[in-house]
Amino acid sequence: MTRIDFYHYADDKLRYACRLAAKAAGRDSRLVVYSPQPQVLAAFDRLLWTYSATGFVPHCRAHEAIAAETPVVLAAGDEGLPHHDVLLNLADEWPPFFASFERLLEVVGADEEDRQRARARFAFYRKRGYDINVNAIGEA
Repeated sequence: MTRIDFYHYADDKLRYACRLAAKAAGRDSRLVVYSPQPQVLAAFDRLLWTYSATGFVPHCRAHEAIAAETPVVLAAGDEGLPHHDVLLNLADEWPPFFASFERLLEVVGADEEDRQRARARFAFYRKRGYDINVNAIGEA
């Protein structure tokens, strides 16, 4: 069964997601970052390029030829995913294919609207019997 981790309440949700992506890449983990919204993936892609002045988070889109060798893959759906290790959800809803991953990461923003959407996702997972870890975060 998929292990689910919620991280709350991030002042800057995408920046904290970059932190998780960098951490995964540094541990040789393979991460899929999911959002069906092209503008969210584009913003996350830009942020990964500038996230760290002293490091680089290798990443690409799921449809690119190098996706199987790249530790962080950005995807708008589940077609053609090169691996199913860790899924980082940047969507407002639960990813329909999350159960095919070993682990799911949910980052919750500090604003009330995002918190409400996260509560709905939490209830969805809990109702289906998933064990959920909740992690309070501090911005770094």
